[in-house]
Amino acid sequence: MSHEFLWYIPNTVEPGHRGDDTTTGWGTLDFSTELARAAEDHGWGGALVGTGWGRPDTFTVATALAARTTTFKPLVAIRPGYWQPAHFASAAATLDRLSQGRLLVNIVSGLDNAAAYGDGQTDQARRYDRTREFLQLVRRLWTQEDVTFHGEFFRVENSTVSPRPYGAGEGRTPRLYFGGASPAAEKVSATEADVQLFWGEPLDGVAERIDRLRGLTASLGRELAPLEFGLRITTVVRDTSEEAWRDAEAKVAAMAARAGKADSTNTPQRRRAVGQQRLHDLAERGEVLDTCLYTAPGRFGGGGAATTWLVGSPDEVAAALRAYGDLGITHFVLSDTPYRTEIARVGDQLLSRLREPAAPR
Repeated sequence: MSHEFLWYIPNTVEPGHRGDDTTTGWGTLDFSTELARAAEDHGWGGALVGTGWGRPDTFTVATALAARTTTFKPLVAIRPGYWQPAHFASAAATLDRLSQGRLLVNIVSGLDNAAAYGDGQTDQARRYDRTREFLQLVRRLWTQEDVTFHGEFFRVENSTVSPRPYGAGEGRTPRLYFGGASPAAEKVSATEADVQLFWGEPLDGVAERIDRLRGLTASLGRELAPLEFGLRITTVVRDTSEEAWRDAEAKVAAMAARAGKADSTNTPQRRRAVGQQRLHDLAERGEVLDTCLYTAPGRFGGGGAATTWLVGSPDEVAAALRAYGDLGITHFVLSDTPYRTEIARVGDQLLSRLREPAAPR
C-alpha cells in the first residue's frame, strides 16, 4: 500500500501560531503559496489546511493554492455544520476536476464557534449522526445522477452534481479523512470514512484503536474499501538527538512562559474532546513514551497535533514513524515551527529515510 506524506498550513491571519516566529505574511496568498510550493520542492504530497470560524475560509485558500501549484494536494478541513452536503459536493467536485484529482478532504465534527455561522447542533452524538448522513449523501452525489435523499438532517430532490470529480467514471472520488476518538466518532469512521486520523498517541494506544476500528468495520457492515489509517503529529527533527531534545525543551519552556495566553487552536471545545483528553492523560504515564514521544507540550497549552511530539535525529524519528507504519498507518501529516524552515528540513532529512526500504529488525 502506498504512503501519503503531508505537511500542515495553519491558515490563520495572526502571527505566532504554535510558536512560529514569522512576523509578516500571515493570511496572505503569497505566504501560503510559499509554503505549498516548498511542500512540492521538498518531497511532500501536499498539506492539511486548517479550518475554524474567524480564520480565512479554508476551501477558498485551498482552491487558490491548487491553482498556484502543480502536484500539491490540499487536505481541506471542512465542517458539515458549515456546509450543506449538495453545496459541498459540487464545490469539491469542481476543485477536484480543475486540479486533476488533487483534492483531499478532512471532515471535522468537533465544535468551534458554531453559533457564529448559524450551526445550532451542539449535542455531540447528534453531530456525529449528522456527519454520517452528510458523508453518505456527498458520496451519492459524487457517484450518482438524479439523487433523491430524504434523511433526518438533509434532503435533496433530483440532484445531479456537474462536473463530477476527476476520474469519477472509473470510480474515483476525493478521499475522505476523519478524526475523533469517541464511540460515536469511531462508528462514523468505520462505516463512512476512507482514512481515520489519529493524534500522537503511543504505539499501544494506536494499535488498540486500529484493532477496534477494524472490528467495527466488520460488525457494522462497512460497504466501502478497507479503512486506512493516518497519524497527525508534530516532529522535532534535528541533525543529532541532543540538538533535537535541546530545541524541544526550549520550545516547551517558551510555551510554559506563554501559558494562559489565548490560543485559537486550543479551544475549550477541543480540550473537552475525547481524543484530546486521551493525549493529556499521557503525561501521567511519563514525559517520554515509546522511544521519543514527548508528552510535556500538553501540560503547557499544546493542543491537537501539538500536544505530543516525536523528538530526535532523522534516523530516530524515522524509526518511530516506521513503528506506526508497522501497525498499519499509511498516511502521515507532520509539522513543526517555524513552518518555512521545518517544511524543508523535515522534508529533506526525514522523508527520504521513510521512503527507503525498511532495514531488517
